[in-house]
Formats: sequence, C-alpha cells, structure tokens
Amino acid sequence: MQSSANPKSQIPNPQSRRVIVAIGGGIAAYKVCELVSTLFKSGVEVRVILTKSAQEFVTPLTLATLSRHQAYTDDYFCQPIYFRPLHIELGEWADLIVIAPLTANTLAKLAYGMADNLLTNTVLASTCPVLLAPAMNTDMWEQVAVQRNWRQLLTDKRFHGIETGSGLLACDRIGAGRMAEPAEICVYIQSLLHTQGKRDLAGKQILISAGGTQEYLDPVRFIGNPSTGKMGLGLAQAALHRGAKVILVHCPASWDVPLGVEGIEVVSADQMQHVMLERLANADITVMSAAVADIKPQEYSTEKLPKRSLPENLPLAPVPDIVAELGKRKQPHQSLIGFAAQTGDIITPAREKLQRKQLDAIVANPIDKTDSGFGSDNNQAVFLDKQGREVEIPACSKLEMAHYLFDFLVGNW
Repeated sequence: MQSSANPKSQIPNPQSRRVIVAIGGGIAAYKVCELVSTLFKSGVEVRVILTKSAQEFVTPLTLATLSRHQAYTDDYFCQPIYFRPLHIELGEWADLIVIAPLTANTLAKLAYGMADNLLTNTVLASTCPVLLAPAMNTDMWEQVAVQRNWRQLLTDKRFHGIETGSGLLACDRIGAGRMAEPAEICVYIQSLLHTQGKRDLAGKQILISAGGTQEYLDPVRFIGNPSTGKMGLGLAQAALHRGAKVILVHCPASWDVPLGVEGIEVVSADQMQHVMLERLANADITVMSAAVADIKPQEYSTEKLPKRSLPENLPLAPVPDIVAELGKRKQPHQSLIGFAAQTGDIITPAREKLQRKQLDAIVANPIDKTDSGFGSDNNQAVFLDKQGREVEIPACSKLEMAHYLFDFLVGNW
C-alpha cells in the first residue's frame, strides 16, 4: 500500500460517461433494451449500434427511443451525410464500448482484427476499453475454436470479459452460455468508467468480509444488526473488475455473489473468524467490512424456546475480535483495512481503532446520515491510514466508494 506526500489528497473529478452499446444477433438482444434504459436514467450518454442480425430481434426505433438518440446500423456506415466516417466519429467519441450479446461470429472477427460492418470498424477505430458479454448455445460456447478466440481476445488489455451464466437457454438447453443480466453488466460498466479499464489489482488476491453476523439464542432468535452486506458486495465487484482474485466471506444476504468471485457463506462471528484466518495467508489485501456482532447469547438452545421460557436477563458472552486477530497475524507485505461505523464524531474512534488493531487503513462511515450506512445503496466516509492521510468521500454509491478505497490503497491519487 503506497502513501502520499500530501495528507489532504482529494478525490478526482468525475470521469466522462459516454458509452456505445453494440448489439449482436441473438435472442439475448431483448435484454439490452433494459441495459440502455438503465444507463440513460443514470446519466450516461448512450449511442447504440445494431448489427444486421440484431435487427431481427430488436428494432433501431426501440433503441433510439430508450437512448434518446439515433441508433446506428450498417445502413448509416457509408452515407455521405457525415463529414467524417461514422465509425471514426463513434470510435473517438466513446469512453467505453459494450458488446452485448457478443455472438460467436463477432467474437471471431474481433479476435482476428476483421472489420466488415459498423460494429467491428468502430471497435478498430477506437482506443477505449471494450466490455464483452457473450451469449450463445452451450455447445457453441464450449467449442474449442470459440474458447480459443475468447482467450485470445482477452489477452488484449483493452478487452474485458464478463462471464456467462448457466441456466435454461432459449434453445431449451440447460448449461453455460447465458448472457449476464443487465444489472450485472451495468455494474461492470460503472466500474470501467471509473477505472478507464485499468487492472491495477491484477495478480492480487483480495479477501473481503461482508454483512452482519447473527448470534443465535435458539433456531429462530438471534442478536444481529441491520447490515445488508452491500458495501462488501461493492468491494468484491470493484476488486474483480480491477483484475483481482476475490474471496468474499459473507453473512446471509439477499444478493447473489458475482460471477467470478469465490463466495463463502457464514453466519456467526466464530464461523467468520475461522474462514478469515484460514484465508489470510494468501491475501494481499484484506478488507474487513462486515458488521460483526460484539456479543452473543452465552448459551444456545437447539430447540425453539417457548416465550415463557425466555430469560428476563439474557446472559451474554463476547464474540471474537476478528479484525484484531487479523492485525496480529498479518505479514509486512499484507494490508489490512477496517471499517468503523459510527454516529456523531466518526474520526476520533476510527483513528484510535486504526492504531489499536494494527490496521493499515480504516474507513470511518456515519450511520446517522440520510441514505448512508446500513441498508442503503449509498455511503459516505472518511479514509484514514497509518501514514496520516485523511480523505473525505462525499455521498456516492457503494460501488463508487469501493473504487475510491482501492484508488486510495494503490496510490492512484
């Protein structure tokens, strides 16, 4: 983890947000309508390119309406109304190109640098990152030639691939080849717009804890907190999109572990401590974002206690101090990041925790602010590290907060 000579580092200005969504010819094209609509509503400038085959599934008029801008097809490719070639204009305009669904045909063309339509010419005329969301029949996806083209294309640092899911496909086959859902693609887009395609965590292993532990009194009652684990989810997504290998140790949650992330579900603090200590040795950066309970019932009943049998005074016992134990065991080459959720003065207790638990950095976040902290999709915080840096992060999404934290840790500011 690098330090900065300037303890008052400021977060960078927001990046430009101009995205080309290029649609290939597959049934998954209908899902891209939701993606385009979501991007526009989030403030992203969107331009849409449709291949000839894509128009068999969705119409240019639909995409033009959703993007609030003309949708481009090969019919526009060589029209003389443009003072410069359209593919050059689009390629220079874009901050990011997303190809969804990516068909086997377009994949093969891109792998070998072929350009015979507006989509492929625009890719070759651009220098921005390209996000690929493949979709095809399982047998097609698993063909040796297709997998060779996929691996070959991803050796180019411009190209970022989002894994296919498994499930019931349009051909009634159950297997791999399902295009990632629009929400997952949208998250990856937000990441790439922030990082501009940098993979500054490539080769790193990131260990993250998430959610609120549950300390059970009996099979139906527990001591817990309102944490949903969304901050840990954002950290896992950001680290994955920056090239890291990610292990996410999480409590029960309403969200799914992202494709490409190793998820390990736990319930109690004891279980979380066991897994975190077991995985610590191979982690380059450990981020303890979970809200671990401070206490647990002293005794556990394997059967539900009748209401009349509940004790008036519940005997309590402490739970393991996971982050303190991690701080004792981490090696000099490893970084350990903690979180401090506070009300009122958030800086003083966070700075004390930073020193006492041998952390390299800490995220102090208020839980008494509107639309911030537990259960919210957004967060705000102050980052502090042992070198004395202190950076305030205004309210933003938890994914953005995660990226700002990794920027802070890897010295991008």
